[in-house]
Amino acid sequence: MVRVSGLASGMDIDQIVSDLMKAERMPIDKMKKQKQTLEWQRDDYRSMNLLLSDFNNLAFNMTLQSSYSSKTVSSADETKVKAAATSSAGNASYTLSNVTMATAAQTISTSIDSSMDPTKSLWSQRGSMDSSVWTEKTVEQAAITLSADTSTVKLAKGAVSAVNQNTGTLNSISVTTDGTSKAYTVRIGTAAGTINSNEVFINEDTGEMTFGTTLTSGSIIEAFSYQQNVLNFSMTTYDSTGKATGNIQDGGSTPFEFDGSTSLNTLLTQISNSKVGISAFFDEGTNKVVMTRKDTGNLSSVDSPDGSNMVFSGAFLTTGFLQLAGNAKGTDAKFTLNGLETTRKSNTFTTGGVTYTLQNNFTGDVRVNVSNDTQKVFDTIKDFVTKYNELIEKINGKITEERDRNYQPLTDQEREKLTDKQAEQWDDKAKSGLLKGDTILSSGLNQMRSNWYASVSGVSGAFSQLTDIGISTSANYSDRGKLVIEGDGTKLKEAIEKDPQSVMDLFMKSGSTTSEKGIVRRLRDTITQTVSKVEQRAGRSTWTSEQFLLGRNLKSVNSQITSFESRLTQVEDRYYRQFTAMEKAIQNANAQSAQLSQYFS
Repeated sequence: MVRVSGLASGMDIDQIVSDLMKAERMPIDKMKKQKQTLEWQRDDYRSMNLLLSDFNNLAFNMTLQSSYSSKTVSSADETKVKAAATSSAGNASYTLSNVTMATAAQTISTSIDSSMDPTKSLWSQRGSMDSSVWTEKTVEQAAITLSADTSTVKLAKGAVSAVNQNTGTLNSISVTTDGTSKAYTVRIGTAAGTINSNEVFINEDTGEMTFGTTLTSGSIIEAFSYQQNVLNFSMTTYDSTGKATGNIQDGGSTPFEFDGSTSLNTLLTQISNSKVGISAFFDEGTNKVVMTRKDTGNLSSVDSPDGSNMVFSGAFLTTGFLQLAGNAKGTDAKFTLNGLETTRKSNTFTTGGVTYTLQNNFTGDVRVNVSNDTQKVFDTIKDFVTKYNELIEKINGKITEERDRNYQPLTDQEREKLTDKQAEQWDDKAKSGLLKGDTILSSGLNQMRSNWYASVSGVSGAFSQLTDIGISTSANYSDRGKLVIEGDGTKLKEAIEKDPQSVMDLFMKSGSTTSEKGIVRRLRDTITQTVSKVEQRAGRSTWTSEQFLLGRNLKSVNSQITSFESRLTQVEDRYYRQFTAMEKAIQNANAQSAQLSQYFS
């Protein structure tokens, strides 16, 4: 639409229409403020639900027996025995004596040639070991297309001894360039020397190929095979039941294969990292390899004739190089516990809910005492009470916060007139009191208070209500139901020490009725119900607007805003049409006046 803006009348039509529309926009501004208020109220409800859900998660921990049955353990001499206890351990004293610690099976190789460098490839030092340790393995090399001009190409493996051994083109590799094939005679060794143009030298240690001529980009080294020297051996270890720990298909052993480019240190590290359960290392001081079971105890096969804990096969481990002994044995721990002589495979063992860790051999007595950890249980309950007080303080703060109706949500035009700080302060005022007097939250708080104070029926011990263990309501009315632990907590600690089972029942007892349930289970029921009611009003972030009350209200307001904005567009267009008509009328009048004036001139 073409709009005429005061050319004839001299009036600022745009400003006049804008001022007229301010009055017309007042209802939609009110709707947008209503929408903003609903969104803030929805967010406030959801923040309260988040608080309730977080507290509910904490309350779940209070339904676990471990929260009330913590044990403390003291050892008369921790340099000899350390101990820890689970909640199932009984309060008792235990005496350990005549302790001989378990040891791990260990075997040590013969001295290796002093020239052996454990950081270099084993194949490059093959002169230090018997040839029987090596096995040739055929590697099929796929065709290689060169991406740049080069004369060197490295194979994936080292320790190469022959090329195309099983074909009719022994010691020959073909290269195709622009459709033309050329055969290069293979020479294998450790020193390249002079390489003729029709030769390719392969470093047997590294597997690097060097051609006598430069191969151009796009050339194809045709597929070929080569023989790689590898070490194959296996180890067998056993668990505490005498079962082999390796693969079933390998008869319970753990097989290993290393190519000749592997160093001794790398080989031993991979053994240590494998599931065979052996720690292996090379000692430079003695030039010996040491292999030790990671688990202590005499761990051998039930069918083993000599009881060996580690069985080695393969010339590398046995006759051809390391010459490891195959009869290594560990020993079980032996000790007397409260007069009973017994053994264990490990120096750490658990009995009666108490875990002992032997530190040294000794012949005397060491006493271990197990008792309730009163302080830890006290701290757990105290922390729970503190978190509850923080929860009701925040919720009470929301439902008692006064609503300042002098501060309504800002329109876009109003916000533009304020600084960011002023707008933020205004929003804080406008958001206040949106949950004042909310019946869902206040009802939930009242029910939670009742959960705390009501007696728990069917408790087997001496304590059936909160005041019995020294927890009561604050006498200060302004605290609005906060809990306080009487005095310095002495009464609560005495209750935990005297009858921990009764304290536990008071908080976490199960039951079919509310009166039979412990305090924490009641609280969780109430919180779950309250959260559900709040969700029916304010929803979740993943819910659609149709699934909760405020969402439906917001959808309705949005629909009204859309409809009214369409109406405002029509009103604005009508104003412009009227002013345009006025402008045209003035133009016509001016034209007539000018024409008449010509007749009188």
